[in-house]
Amino acid sequence: MTFTKKLETAIKSTKSTLCVGLDPNLDLLPQPVKNQFETAEEQVTHFCKLVIDYSLGYSAAYKPNLAFFEALGRNGLGVLEEVINHIPDDKIVIADAKRGDISSTAEHYKKTFFDYFDVDAVTLNPLMGFETLEAFGKDENKAIYVLTLTSNAGAIDFFKKPFAQFDSMGQYIAHKLAAKSADYQSHLGMVIGATQAEEASLVIEQHTKGALLIPGIGVQGGSINELKKALINHAGLPLINSSRGIIYAGKDHENWPELVEEKAKKTRNELMPITNQYV
Repeated sequence: MTFTKKLETAIKSTKSTLCVGLDPNLDLLPQPVKNQFETAEEQVTHFCKLVIDYSLGYSAAYKPNLAFFEALGRNGLGVLEEVINHIPDDKIVIADAKRGDISSTAEHYKKTFFDYFDVDAVTLNPLMGFETLEAFGKDENKAIYVLTLTSNAGAIDFFKKPFAQFDSMGQYIAHKLAAKSADYQSHLGMVIGATQAEEASLVIEQHTKGALLIPGIGVQGGSINELKKALINHAGLPLINSSRGIIYAGKDHENWPELVEEKAKKTRNELMPITNQYV
């Protein structure tokens, strides 16, 4: 099954464009999890698995953030593997790695994420040049989400600056991705921040068929209504990510998994005006 077909199926089957970000910060894990397990590896594994179990009915995708697993040290990638293996096969799994390198280094990143962990997609940073994408571009079952207009304030340093006769570097990247799509088997998508909704419409119109990974709602304060306006004519399927706002919704309560489920359901429902444009 091609990536775009799997993405379409995942969204339609759950009637959801929600992607749950797995950012297991040891400082924020619920106290009941810390009380139950002694090691950080056990705590993170248990926490992520329950987040997945309780949000399953409301999300089309999961996005494990590599930084939080790598921070566990030599056992971190083993935890990541166990968490990824816990995610059902019909969900989209995105490795949020933000890698960006060339030649044999990029090939080995590809081996890690596409061959070993067998995730559906990976986030990549294109600022070393578009050749950073090439190693990942040969499999129609996979996708690349390229940083194009990020949700952080620092986006103004590069992505919002005028570049190569475009009003912004983000528009330039999107334009190039659209042109390169014909030569890639893997789907070329974009990371577009929900906090930049006004600028986002000008960027995504350069690559109208590109799937979108959209962080920035929830804790970061992106507006769902403004995002809906930005996506009104966009054909590429969106996944709208929420991490901290969902996974830590239970705080330190004993019934924290149920509170995670409630927040996932609420977020899915809040996104329905967008989802309805695609199902």
